[in-house]
Amino acid sequence: LLPFVFCSSRSSAKLIAPLGCLASRQKHTLPDLPYDYGALEPHINAEIMQLHHSKHHATYVNNLNVAEEKYKEALSKGDVTAQVSLQPALRFNGGGHINHTIFWTNLSPNGGGEPKGELMEAIKRDFGSFANFKEKLTAVSVGVQGSGWGWLGYNKEHGRLQIAACANQDPLQGTTGLIPLLGIDVWEHAYYLQYKNVRPDYLKAIWNVINWENVSSRYTACKK
Repeated sequence: LLPFVFCSSRSSAKLIAPLGCLASRQKHTLPDLPYDYGALEPHINAEIMQLHHSKHHATYVNNLNVAEEKYKEALSKGDVTAQVSLQPALRFNGGGHINHTIFWTNLSPNGGGEPKGELMEAIKRDFGSFANFKEKLTAVSVGVQGSGWGWLGYNKEHGRLQIAACANQDPLQGTTGLIPLLGIDVWEHAYYLQYKNVRPDYLKAIWNVINWENVSSRYTACKK
């Protein structure tokens, strides 16, 4: 079993189920950050965090709500053509909302260092060492062409950790089946104001604010 998964935008042809129960759902909302915009400085500055959260993520949430309303209408009319045509919008905006909601909790001003306990043991088992894991996830993230994400995911069927790269806002679990533990956003707005499109510098810095407690909690939860 290879510890890497690559999902391309071509997989967007595969239909995805709409998020939530469209018949009686509540609208999606932008989650609050668990820290101030400037809390991750100097590694990620306040201007980037404010733009990333209050503008980009908020746009995904708003567009997702619009797409779901249109999908609900198409369902009520039995308009399959409209349902199919809305799938890309649901995938992109739904994925953007899912991915960023995970991303914010994966970061912490008290982050960095190395994980402990079961997660560390699993990393050593599946990648040989933490240093090797870090190098491979960094390399996969740097190698994403254009916009996308680098991920550490859990393969529940095989009980192993895997590294994956996903294009654009493709959600990890919806496109690979892996349960997301740690996501690294390598889209331009994650670093263009501070790192000036030098993605390796951004990826080097972000390890200083990884919230390993959150990643470990996700790993524990998905094993149940």
